[in-house]
Amino acid sequence: QICNQHNAEVPNLEQVFHRMAQTESNLDHDVSWFLLPSYWAKMVVAFISFLCFANSYDGDFVFDDSEAIINNKDLRAETPLGDLWHHDFWGSKLSSNTSHKSYRPLTVLTFRINYLFAGGFYPVGFHVINIILHCTISVLMVDVFSILLGGLQFTNKGRRLNLAPKTSLIAALLFAVHPVHTECVAGIVGRADLLCALFFLLSFLGYCKAFRENKEGHNFSIFWVLVSVILGAIAMLCKEQGITVLGLNAVFDALVINKLNVLELFQKLLHKDKSLENAGLVRKGLLFRITLLMSGGATILYIRWRIMGTGPPAFTEVDNPASFADSLFVRAINYNYYYSLNAWLLLCPWWLCFDWSMGCIPLIKSVSDWRIIALAALWFCLIGLICQALCSEDSHKRRILTLGLGFLIIPFLPASNLFFRVGFVIAERVIYLPSIGYCILFTYGFSLLSKQAKKKKILAVAVLGILVINIMRCALRSSQWRSEEQLFRSALSVCPLNAKVHYNVGKNLADKGNQSAAIKYYREAVRLNPKYVHAMNNLGNILKERNELHEAEELLSLAVQIQPDFAAAWMNLGIVQNSLRRFEEAEQSYWTAIKHRKKYPDCYYNLGRLYADLNRHIDALNAWRNATVLKPEHSLAWNNMIILLDNTGNLAQAEAVGREALELIPNDHSLMFSLANVLGKSQKYKESEALFLKAIKANPNAASYHGNLAVLYHRWGNLDLAKKHYEVSLKLDPMAPGTRENYNLLRRKLEQLQRKGG
Repeated sequence: QICNQHNAEVPNLEQVFHRMAQTESNLDHDVSWFLLPSYWAKMVVAFISFLCFANSYDGDFVFDDSEAIINNKDLRAETPLGDLWHHDFWGSKLSSNTSHKSYRPLTVLTFRINYLFAGGFYPVGFHVINIILHCTISVLMVDVFSILLGGLQFTNKGRRLNLAPKTSLIAALLFAVHPVHTECVAGIVGRADLLCALFFLLSFLGYCKAFRENKEGHNFSIFWVLVSVILGAIAMLCKEQGITVLGLNAVFDALVINKLNVLELFQKLLHKDKSLENAGLVRKGLLFRITLLMSGGATILYIRWRIMGTGPPAFTEVDNPASFADSLFVRAINYNYYYSLNAWLLLCPWWLCFDWSMGCIPLIKSVSDWRIIALAALWFCLIGLICQALCSEDSHKRRILTLGLGFLIIPFLPASNLFFRVGFVIAERVIYLPSIGYCILFTYGFSLLSKQAKKKKILAVAVLGILVINIMRCALRSSQWRSEEQLFRSALSVCPLNAKVHYNVGKNLADKGNQSAAIKYYREAVRLNPKYVHAMNNLGNILKERNELHEAEELLSLAVQIQPDFAAAWMNLGIVQNSLRRFEEAEQSYWTAIKHRKKYPDCYYNLGRLYADLNRHIDALNAWRNATVLKPEHSLAWNNMIILLDNTGNLAQAEAVGREALELIPNDHSLMFSLANVLGKSQKYKESEALFLKAIKANPNAASYHGNLAVLYHRWGNLDLAKKHYEVSLKLDPMAPGTRENYNLLRRKLEQLQRKGG
């Protein structure tokens, strides 16, 4: 039995600032549920939340993880730590026109720590941290929901009381097992949302501590208010939504600490009532605290704006088609439809998808579209809840509904398209925090039903059933996030009209070498979105490799026509034109690619190949040198330089280039092989032999390595060793060019020597 303690020595006015009076109606009274001590409740929540997502611990890097982690140079030790504060989440400079302006340096820092401790890109450590973070957040939710549902009250010793142990446990369990959270937990990039939520909750709990009774008898602690602002800033440095906690703290202060009646206040303001001070607005400290919160928030936003730059992020129409609609009506209707879909994902998280863009949700362009019903249903529910939150005579109901709506709506505002364009249609990860509001409303609704129901245990069993179903759904969805193949294929049934889904399935198949199946999905992606230049580029690449050059050229030409600055497509078009022996056009395409991407080593490499085909040797060497300057580990460019210099008789220069290359890439067996050939021709047999043997050790099944070593021994006079390696080479590749002839010459020579010896 939990009892409410009161300190008779504290004046009545002061009690307002450090405790809630006993709640008008106890939510737990009519609820049939488990009553557990706080410690055990948290243990249960931690275990259940772990159970939901445990099977994601050994998953791969999937989807956005590649760009945010594997290809992000900010994770590597050689990148100065200071760069994290000037780069966006993906490792691009914030000043760049291509930057998405997603400023999350603390999240990137945790990725970097993961990388350094693991000694490389091993996903297990990344996944384990995400699971631990979600479990920690779920445990904190027990305290948060006990405050939001039961009110804020402290004992004489300053210990906070849990006035709603049953309902706070239900709400925390609902949060812990919600399937919509899978993207945040099982997808490593979701750590931004997890860290943001962690510091968001710590900021809220810190703000609540400001009203704990202290020895000096102050009404509130300025220290804890400032700590709350700092934690809010940290939350924002993990993800942009974090800043919204300051607004929620202000709402909580007004409703819970000051028991502000919003409707009554509005009426008095409207009638210029002189008794406003009795309405709670000017109660001691409220305006001061809200001023602290708002000025802190404004300062944080200004600093971020200065770091980020004044330019908005650059998004394309395929990212968020509604935001590019010319009609304000179309934009408004579709934004509201997106809100209704987000609400549906909270209510029924069965159809989940890693990406909702690119035709997954066709635009509503007319009021005759049946999907308007979803908007009407959303606003009918919202207006009903808002009316109850404002007009109900039950102050307890007003408080809980307002807090529920506040936690549902305020953290969602940065993703709402109201203040700036966002780069997605729907993103499951952005409703991680708003789901707190959903859990409050759901739990409150359950308590109201329990109050009316005669068979309360049936309701409890129903809620328990929802929790079990959600646990199973989380486990299933987590398993789908373990690999890209499962993740992408799971989206085909949810968003069959999404071109990006088909593109990603095709790319995954192509990476595994299944080009025929990949072509089918790439073609479908282009059919669904005729302006999908990345699908055209990848399809063109496969067709080029299959020697279907004319169709490849058509696709790549269309891609660069749609997006003239698409450097990769220009380079691939140049490769196709080179294969079609249209050398001037190929050269022009390569230079256009370099114009749009100044640091493009692969393009310089292909340009060098073109010049080599045209016998423009100096131009070829210069192009390959540029490639190695931009990318010192570009093995192919180094190799081609060595081979060209070797073939043109510049052995000394070829040797110098080979040695330079091996200093930079000491374990590259192809470079060892090329340099060994040059040294052999220069009659540096011993050094050449050592390099050949080292190359063979690294790649023992390369027939050419054994064949050329045999030639070296043949020249050197080590005929028995030459015979041995000729035979190994022919065993590995019976059709190796020249090897059979050289072997036959050697055998005849050995036979002649035997006859002379005989």
